[in-house]
Amino acid sequence: MNYNKKSIEDIEVAGKRVLCRCDFNVPTKDGKITSDKRIVAAMPTIEYLVSKGAKVILCSHMGKPKGEWKPELSLKVVAQRISELLGKEVVMAADVAGEDAQAKAAALQNGDVMLLENTRYIKGETKNDPELSKALASMADIFVNDAFGTAHRAHSSTAGVADYLPAVSGYLVQKEVSIMGKALANPERPFVAILGGAKVSDKLNVINNLLEKVDTLIIGGGMAYTFLAAQGYSVGKSLVDNEKLDYCKEMMAKAQAKGVNLLLPVDTAVAGSFPNPIDAEIPVSYVDCTNIPDDQMGLDIGPKACEAFAAAAKSAKTVVWNGPMGVFENPTLAKGTVAVAQALADSDAVTIVGGGDSAAACEQLGFADKITHISTGGGASLEFLEGLELPGIACLQDK
Repeated sequence: MNYNKKSIEDIEVAGKRVLCRCDFNVPTKDGKITSDKRIVAAMPTIEYLVSKGAKVILCSHMGKPKGEWKPELSLKVVAQRISELLGKEVVMAADVAGEDAQAKAAALQNGDVMLLENTRYIKGETKNDPELSKALASMADIFVNDAFGTAHRAHSSTAGVADYLPAVSGYLVQKEVSIMGKALANPERPFVAILGGAKVSDKLNVINNLLEKVDTLIIGGGMAYTFLAAQGYSVGKSLVDNEKLDYCKEMMAKAQAKGVNLLLPVDTAVAGSFPNPIDAEIPVSYVDCTNIPDDQMGLDIGPKACEAFAAAAKSAKTVVWNGPMGVFENPTLAKGTVAVAQALADSDAVTIVGGGDSAAACEQLGFADKITHISTGGGASLEFLEGLELPGIACLQDK
């Protein structure tokens, strides 16, 4: 995939109607936004378009209305918040690409901003229906994709409209593509990748792809126990993906053949059962990973593993991290994840954190400003690491 894509600064937007796909899938409660982080993240792109005199038509999905008109998933609250942040009224369309949206788009003056209703109110959105793509495109002269979180989806508003309009990236997508693209295509070495999370099956292709690129691959989280079991160790009641034991053996052989240092935890935090509820007090002890008792389950990496993983991260020039080292939601079992986050914060390397729990860990611990880049898309960043072509990026014009 070509990561060198045109951005909003590479085209003339003055006086043009610009359809800008954002990620306004924000959490709400009782009709109020509980976190406006995604809206704030989109503001630099919106402000640039306004400052250049574009006629801005914003669009996004929210939640999973599945083609039904659900008032609690209306983007009206988002329009209000953007109005406050911009200091000017954002016109709200009553539909997605129907008569009201078309009329309001046609009436826009230079520097005006409007927001379409939730794109997933229309069934054709997630099916990349050409009719919806055409209807959306008919309102605009240019398409800007600034929603990395949905870039792995081939939907009408993320990729389909680019069949009918010249398409470029906004600032958020530009940053994701340039930083993650460079890390994967031409990293400064040593290049270390740290993978966590529960199941090997979730990261099959990521492991395979990264072994082609990295100098060191660190595996923690629940999936480490499948690798340990594949080496013949007893892992007690720990999570094991029995169908993936042969795959783990193949990956360990591939790492050896390619001279990649594959690091697994040497010790682990164990308990008699999974914490229930998730944050319940739970007695924990630490054992070597070669000798987990039959009645215990591994739930986090141990202190020796924390030290080894942190040392590998600190010696790197590029680090990519995706997935927690243990049951991060439980403070007792968050120590491994905290240690990795701390190591990245202390590192002088280019540090990239994939979305989801790893990003949440860095933000909760106050390390976000010490990380080079925290991805805004969980699923999209995983597919990026798999080496897959992302439809919402592939459709953009190459520089």
